[in-house]
Parts: sequence; C-alpha cells; structure tokens
Amino acid sequence: MGRNSRRRPTGARRATFAAVALILGGGGLVAANVYASASETWGGGASQSGTDQVKSATVTIDCPDVGQKLTDVPNAAKQNVDTELSTLDQQITEAYDRLASTRQAQSDDANYVQNEILGPLKDNRTAVIDRIKADYQRAGATAPSAIDGMAACTGMAADQGRPPAGGQNDAGGPQPNDNGGPNAGQQGDGGQAVSGPVASDFVDITTVQPNVGKPAPQAGASTGEFVTKCGVNANGKHNTDNVIVAPGVKNGAHHLHDYVGNQSNDAFATNDTFAAAETSCENQGDKSSYYWPVVRVQDGTQDFDQDADGGGKEGNVGRILVAKQADIKFVGSPTGEVVAMPRFLRIITGDAKAFTNGPANANAHWSCTGFEDKVQLTDKYPICPQGSQVVRSFAFQSCWDGQNIDSANHRTHVAFADANGDCQSGFKAIPQLTMRLVYDVPRPTIDNGQVKNGYAVDGFPEQLHKPITDHDDFINVMTDELMDQVVDCINEGRQCGGDVDDQPPATPTASAEPSFGGDGGNALGNGGGNQAQQPSEGVPGTAPAGTPGAEGAGRGAQVDHGGATPKVYSTPKSARNDESAAPQSASEGDGTGQAPGSGQAPSTGDDTVSAAAPAASQAVGGGDTSSVPPVQTESQAVTGGLAETGVQLWPAAIGAVLVIMGLLLLRRIGRRSV
Repeated sequence: MGRNSRRRPTGARRATFAAVALILGGGGLVAANVYASASETWGGGASQSGTDQVKSATVTIDCPDVGQKLTDVPNAAKQNVDTELSTLDQQITEAYDRLASTRQAQSDDANYVQNEILGPLKDNRTAVIDRIKADYQRAGATAPSAIDGMAACTGMAADQGRPPAGGQNDAGGPQPNDNGGPNAGQQGDGGQAVSGPVASDFVDITTVQPNVGKPAPQAGASTGEFVTKCGVNANGKHNTDNVIVAPGVKNGAHHLHDYVGNQSNDAFATNDTFAAAETSCENQGDKSSYYWPVVRVQDGTQDFDQDADGGGKEGNVGRILVAKQADIKFVGSPTGEVVAMPRFLRIITGDAKAFTNGPANANAHWSCTGFEDKVQLTDKYPICPQGSQVVRSFAFQSCWDGQNIDSANHRTHVAFADANGDCQSGFKAIPQLTMRLVYDVPRPTIDNGQVKNGYAVDGFPEQLHKPITDHDDFINVMTDELMDQVVDCINEGRQCGGDVDDQPPATPTASAEPSFGGDGGNALGNGGGNQAQQPSEGVPGTAPAGTPGAEGAGRGAQVDHGGATPKVYSTPKSARNDESAAPQSASEGDGTGQAPGSGQAPSTGDDTVSAAAPAASQAVGGGDTSSVPPVQTESQAVTGGLAETGVQLWPAAIGAVLVIMGLLLLRRIGRRSV
C-alpha cells in the first residue's frame, strides 16, 4: 500500500481558508444586494433615469373629461353622444386595468406604459371623439372644437398634486405598493384593494382642529325645513348604472349605487318609468330618486358583486355597508324665498372623477358624529374615536336656470349661490337638498404605513377610491302638490315632513348642524372660474364664471359658504407650506394627501394616525377657525421609508459583517505567524 504524501492542512491554513471564504461570501452578498437595489424604485431616486421614473411612478391614468366640454348637444345627437361618452369611460377602465396588472412588464421596458397603454388609449379615444363630432354634424349642428386635442391621456404619479401640465407623463413619483390590477381583487393585508385607499387617505379626526364656522342666516331668509323619510336601502336596491350620465348603458357608473325613494331607477328608466314606480319614501307623493355610491369595508370579506362589473372586476371590493341613518331634508335660501323645482329635475353634486379632474366640482364632506359642526374633511376619510360614527354630508346646488331639467354636461342648468347666498343672473333659488348618511364603520388602523380594515367609497377604478371623489345624485319625482307644500313650508319658516308635525316659524339662528357645499359654493375651488362654481380663497362663496381667484390658480381650498352655511377648510392653511407652489394641498388636486414639506405622521401605539404638527394632538374644540394646524398630509403610498430600507438592505448588512469577520480573522492569523 502506497504512502499518502498529501499534507494535512495546519490550523493556521484552515483559518486562512475560512477567512477568505467569509470575505468572498460577504462581498458577494453586498454586491448582489446593491445591484438589486439599483434596479428598484425607491421614491424616484436619482439613480433612475427620467424614463425609468415615468414607468415606475405611473400609478393611474388621467384623461381629459370630454363630457364636461359638451355644454350644448343637439337633441338628435344626445343618445349617441351619451353612448360614446360611456365608451370613453370604459376605455379608461380597461387601460387602468392593463396599467395595474403589468407592473413587471413596465419594469422590463421603460417605454411600456407609453407604447402599450397610453398610445393605444389615445388612438381609441381619437376614434370616439371623431364619432361624437360626426354625431353633431348628422344632427345639423357644428362639431364642437372644444374637444379637439382631448384624446391624449397621461400617467399620474402617487404623489402628484394635480394632473401634469403640458400633456406629458409625470416622472419622479414613488412606486406604488401594489403590483396587481383590479382583477387581482384584494390583498392579503387586511383585504385592502390594490387600487386604494392608502394610509394617507385617512386621518384621526381628533387630531384635526376645528375648520367649520356657522354664520347666522340673513334677514329675509327662507328658514323652513322639509324632511322626507325614504329609508337607508335596507332592501338592497343596487345597480352600477347611472341614468343621468349614461342613459341606456349598463354599468355606466362603473361602481355600485345605493338607491332610496324611486324603486325603478336603472339605465333604461324614463320619466314615465319614474312616475309609475313604487317608492320607499313614507310620503307616497315623493317618488324622487336619491342615490349615491356605496361604502365598503376592505376587511378581506367579499360581497355579492365580487366577480361582477362595477364591483370586484373594477376594483370595488369588500363588504358593502348599509347606512344606519339617511337624513334627507330640503332647506331654504339664506337671502330670500325659493320657487318650486320642476318635476324630473336632475342634479349631480360632487365629481366622481375629482382625483384626476381636479377639485372644481368636488363637493365631498366626511366627518364623525360629535364632530360635524367642528370638522369637515374633503380629501381624507376620518378615523373616528370609539363611540363615534362616520358621516357623509351633501348639500346640492340651490339655483336653477328656470328652464331645463338637465343639461348636456349635467351641471350648467343648476349652480351654487354666490358669497351672499344669491343666485346668478337668470337663475332662481330652489329648495336645497341636503343629505346626511351615517355609517357604523369598523375603525381602520394604520400599521407601518399600511391601512388595515380601511373603508372607501366606490368609484371609477382609476380614481383610486379617493375620498374627494364622493358624489350624490337626485331626480325630483315629487308630485306638484307635494312640491308646493315643500316650498310653502320652507318660505314660511316651518319644520315639516318626517315624524314632525308642522311647526310655527322659529327665530332665525345659526343651524345646530352645518350645511355643506350649498349656497355659497362647492366644497373646493382652484382660483379660476369654472361654470360659476370655483370660490377663491379670501373671497366668500362662488366667483362668477370666468372670474379669476383672488390669489390665482392653486388656491381656493377654503370656502366661505354664504348665508347659513359654514366655512369649510378642506385642508388647513398651515399645511400648505409654499403658497406659490401648485398644488399646496391634496385637496387642491387629487386627494393624494401630499403637501410640500410635510412630514409623515408615525403610527401610534394604538395604530391610529397621529398628526404631523405639535398642536395636532389637541382634541377638537373651540378656537380660531381661520388658522388651522396641519393634519397628516404626507403620502404613505411610497417605498423607501426607514423600515422598508432596513428590510431591503439586510443582505448587504450581513455581507458586510462577514467581510469584517474575515478581515479580523486574517489579521489574527498574521499576528500569530509573526
């Protein structure tokens, strides 16, 4: 047997091999982690090219609202135009679905969003716009030039305050946390829909200082009230149609509505259908249709429409909540008497597309019981304290043009009153519909920048369930006799309807419950004149059409409602650090919840949202409503926070430790060998 001449390694040599292995292994971990991190989006960092930022920052799609430009559609073309406008909405929904479900492809190809989503969408929209113009021409009318150039859509970033100017894709925003489309349904984390809401859409209402004032009505005001009790839709009257905006089109709303009152409202209902319908209202003379998008809790549960159009297929997921209370009331004008509404008058208040359209027509108000006369939120969902319930409030336009029951864009036949509570020339004051919906909502929690068990209003999928998109619809189907009773009651200062017997006129005082968004303007403004519905900061009420705001574009988040309605500061003034920048707050753009220079509020021990200002811990109470401390405004739908950075860099940290250990071991071996 031959002798084995192979030398066994000494202890020193084995230690040297081990040290080299530690150094090589650790260095490999560091290199691999750095390379991986360089290819990821970390809040639009400098390591990315502009093109990379575009594809990773595009969270949703912003398309010009063609329908708002069509203010005079010939009757012969109206049906075709309504169908084409619905087709535009469907195209946006499908494009958003592709956007949200192709994150990997976007990472692989910097031009994917433009080439595969926005480019084809523009082509499709161009064809529809051409058909709309042809419909005008066939009806003997001049094709509208206002819609030329409205085919192109843009990518919109998560932290973007307003849709980008100049028709170009925005760059530099953070990567969204989701990587699936609406068809992905729900995430495993608390059942949150991939299309929102996000943590920055919520605020603990106890951290927001008072932002509502209650001026007394003027002399001569019509101070009566008429209540109609129509239930809360306990019988589950739902559909995803919208007979006002998209008559004859199934799923024209792309989200689910609650209906009370008229029981025959669907896409194909006509005035004759409404007149012959049953009603859920106690007063059978009121066959009016009152409808609004449902609210859902995203707690991982599913509802009947999980796999249906307008429901889970379009990002509207979770358990539908039935309102505990639906208060429907008609009130008067702060400056004089009201006249009867015409039968079949249609009114939409708020804007279901306010996230991308901007706040010109937004009229959302969110609060909690016990806080309604102190705090109203437009671009945040409130987290209410224990024992308090979520409240949605609406006050509809209270001026009518005296002729039309609808208009082509469903807005110009009605308007809000001006700063003094007066209607613009040619318009008449009508009973103002106000609605108050109360919900028993499970309390959301914010944990590590994520919302769990959140709630959200249904909406178009590309609107990301932002609270600013809340809206409400009304079709008057009262009998003429009942409408006359409503007018007499209001003008004589009585309280009528519901369970209340007619009461004598009361001494005019400030209302115990604020009325929002009614006489004096819509909830928001942007400093410009838009259909006489854009109040400017420092100027109460609504500026006449074409009148610039007192401080220019980008302002107008605070509104002084004339007459008996309150001031509402959707986002506190002090949350806007740079008055010259546009936008200064989420409410001035899209409800994303980002304001320049604001800090992200940390999660507290009880998982509630804390405010970003020292004074924000103070409970809501009295105080100066003209200067309000900031609430949490920093968007949380971002990557690159400290917690996430630690998670993503742990392989590099371990590698560094291994390299150091290897070097120390080599040094020790070297000393021993000397």
